[in-house]
Parts: sequence; structure tokens; C-alpha cells
Amino acid sequence: MTEFRLTQISDTHLCRAARFARLSDNFHRVGEHIDATRPDLVINTGDLAYDAPTSPDDLKFAKELHDALPVPSRHLPGNHDVGDNPTEVGAAPKRPATEQERQKYLAVIGEDRWRFDAAGWCFIGLNSLIMNTGIESEAEQFDWLASELGRINGRPVALFLHKPLFLNAPDDPETEETAIRYLPQPRRRSLIEMFAGVDLRLVASGHVHQRRDFTYRHTRHVWAPSTGFILPERIQPVIGTKEVGLVEYRFQPDALEVRHVRAPGQTDVDVDSLFDRK
Repeated sequence: MTEFRLTQISDTHLCRAARFARLSDNFHRVGEHIDATRPDLVINTGDLAYDAPTSPDDLKFAKELHDALPVPSRHLPGNHDVGDNPTEVGAAPKRPATEQERQKYLAVIGEDRWRFDAAGWCFIGLNSLIMNTGIESEAEQFDWLASELGRINGRPVALFLHKPLFLNAPDDPETEETAIRYLPQPRRRSLIEMFAGVDLRLVASGHVHQRRDFTYRHTRHVWAPSTGFILPERIQPVIGTKEVGLVEYRFQPDALEVRHVRAPGQTDVDVDSLFDRK
């Protein structure tokens, strides 16, 4: 295969309840766009469900809608799927990521980490929410990653995970406000060190519900927006572009093209409007 076309979606936050019908509508508009463009693969970088730890049916509903997409899809867990990371600063998360929640995710969605090769590239997906937890599967994932990185054989690498690695640089300071937004320390440092020995060309993430695209050294960092909704400034400051959408990639041996897209018919649903908040 000399070309591999991939579509990244993220933060779909799907739920069967009527209150969240507009999020499903946005997902269906994205599905129609995927049907029209027919990429080789769709990757959802997390928060498939609106809130699986408190409503397990959300994850089942998300699975149903993803299975109905016209092309194959892979998935990674987000904090609304399995719980959130502990951080070096601030209190423990309200719903911490646990092995129990991870197992529920695996039972419904399937694998929470993966690696495959296409068009001369190596693609790696990681569960970023178990990092910093100290649960057994965190160490297992790092052992697995070390083994996979040892078999890259010089290929350029594309890394997919739910949370961005950082805002602007690896040593960005953490605060109580920002720690939950990016991959927290000290695991951020550990992960970056592991990838230092390979040709990491792309880090694709979601979580922030804002579109952003920048390059740090030789690695391109792409934040996919939510397909479902945007967050008001009372919850989150403007960092990139607050809009719904998706990202399309075209991989060729030693080459990458990125296209930022909004599916026809997608609407910028403000999360406050789902709860009639003003």
C-alpha cells in the first residue's frame, strides 16, 4: 500500500437520551461524510460515550453507531469512557481511571491500545488515561510499547491518544487548571523519552474540544475537535479554534498531508444548551 487515508474523529460523547440527540445528529453527519469520502480507516481518539462510568449504556450506544460506519474503525478510551488521570498537582479526579472501568470498556469496545503498519508508517494507539494511575495495566502498556518501539525499523511513527502531550512544549508547567487537559507528569516525561529513539512525526489527540495544529521540533501535533459539542469560555479558555469537525490524513511513504474538515450539516452545539443553561 503506497497511500493510506485515515479520518480522525474524537469526543463524540454519544448517549441514547433524547437530551443529547444533537450530538448523535452531528455524529450522523460525520458518518455521511465518511461514507462519501471512504477513508481506509476511522480512528476515534476517545470519549466515545457521554459518560460511561455513570451510564454504561452510553458506551454500548457508541459502539452501535461506530459499528454502523461504512469503513473499519479503531478506538481509544477517553476520560468519559474509563475515568481520568491522577496528576502531580491538584486533587484526585472525581472519577479516577480504574481497572474495573477499563475492563468494562474492553468488554464493549475492544482493545485500548494497538499498533499496525501501513504505507511505510507505524501507527500506535495508547490508553492515555491509565497513565499515572499505578494500576497493573499501566505497567503492562509501557512494557508492550517498549517492545513495539523496538520493532519500528526506521519507519516514521504516528501516535494516537486521547489527551494532548502538552500545550506548547514538553516542560510546560502544570497547574490545577491545566493538569487535566494534557498528559500529566511524570508519565508525560516517561512517554516522550520512550519515543525519543524513533522518528515520531505525528501526535494526534482530542480531549480539548478545540482544533489545533502545530509543530514542535520535527513532530506535528494535531488536536481533533469534538464531533459533538463545544465548551463555553466559563469552562475552558480559547486555545485553538472552538468548532466541531474532524481531521483527514493522507499517509504516503515518508510523507503526510493533513486536512481540517467540518462535515456538511454539523452544528456547533454549546454544551450549556444541552442542559438549558445560560
